[in-house]
Amino acid sequence: MPRVLGELSDPPLTPSPDDARGALRRELVDPQYYDQDVVQRILDWIQRRIDGTVASASAVPALAWLAATLIAVALGAALILLLSRARTTARRRSEHGAVLSEAGESAAEIRTRAEAALAESRFGDAVLDGFRAMAVQQVERGRLDNAPGSTAREVGAALGQEYPEHRDPLAQGARLFDAVMYGDRPATRAEAEAVLGIDVLLRSRR
Repeated sequence: MPRVLGELSDPPLTPSPDDARGALRRELVDPQYYDQDVVQRILDWIQRRIDGTVASASAVPALAWLAATLIAVALGAALILLLSRARTTARRRSEHGAVLSEAGESAAEIRTRAEAALAESRFGDAVLDGFRAMAVQQVERGRLDNAPGSTAREVGAALGQEYPEHRDPLAQGARLFDAVMYGDRPATRAEAEAVLGIDVLLRSRR
């Protein structure tokens, strides 16, 4: 229940930006955020704060009330924007980060792109597309299930069972894929060549 500012003996205080941010942080650690939509929870919290402010507006100078309201709204809007961008980035990374997708590209097409990235010294892109080319090649050969959305670790583990003698380089390739994709880790030429080499190695197997 909101405190009535009129009951305080001292003059009403206008929350500072730090106080407002602290209140917002304390609200966001509520465990219920894990059970409800985050954005809706934020909007509900802002609405409660505004309702409480309106209820006690008669005891607060107009400028102070306006400043407090603007601070709360601005913080809420900024947080919603950040959450929205984070969700979009996560969704794009999830879609882009899948090794197998529904794009329908052939292994040869993806490998051509990987080799072009290697020639242009875009080693991270060469690692990602090199691993994808290897996975799609094995799907085309019937050695790997075509499961769009599969992660690098899932692909590496499945192919490690098909080619137990190459389990270690496959696992290393999967870890490198994740490090480049999700950890923004720069790759080296040697690493990119090693990933492309896994594709060549598995293609030579019957």
